[in-house]
Amino acid sequence: MPTTKPAPDRSPTIMNEIVLPSHTNALGTIFGGVVMGWVDIAAAIAAQRYARSNVVTASIDYLNFINPIKTGWTVRVCAQVSYVGKTSMEVEVIVDAEKNQTGERKRATHAYLTFVAVDENGRPTKVTPYVPQTAEEKKAYEAAKIRRERRLQWR
Repeated sequence: MPTTKPAPDRSPTIMNEIVLPSHTNALGTIFGGVVMGWVDIAAAIAAQRYARSNVVTASIDYLNFINPIKTGWTVRVCAQVSYVGKTSMEVEVIVDAEKNQTGERKRATHAYLTFVAVDENGRPTKVTPYVPQTAEEKKAYEAAKIRRERRLQWR
């Protein structure tokens, strides 16, 4: 009897990392590239889980660093699919930093990435459509559609 995959959810993914001295510059703040790498990994996990296939990063809209992240702090990277096209997915990523000794948390960055699902030959493959359910999901989905149109214009 064939098995069917359950309908995908937004595949929320949470990663936690501790900022080590090797992650930081001479000022004791994290290198932007380290944060960018963590953002890409968390987003890729969410996209792969949603698509149930390999994915490749197609774009990152922008990455603004809002607050510095320091050595010894914990970084929480939260990613989830926000829009799905035929073969591509937008993934929203929110990065927060926490000073463990005080519990103080700050938003460090927020980004949108686009991934393309690919088959075993590296060719784009179709992705199960995403149908938002709640009013909040529907609002986020509409905003994602607008971002997608802008991306297509930029190309």
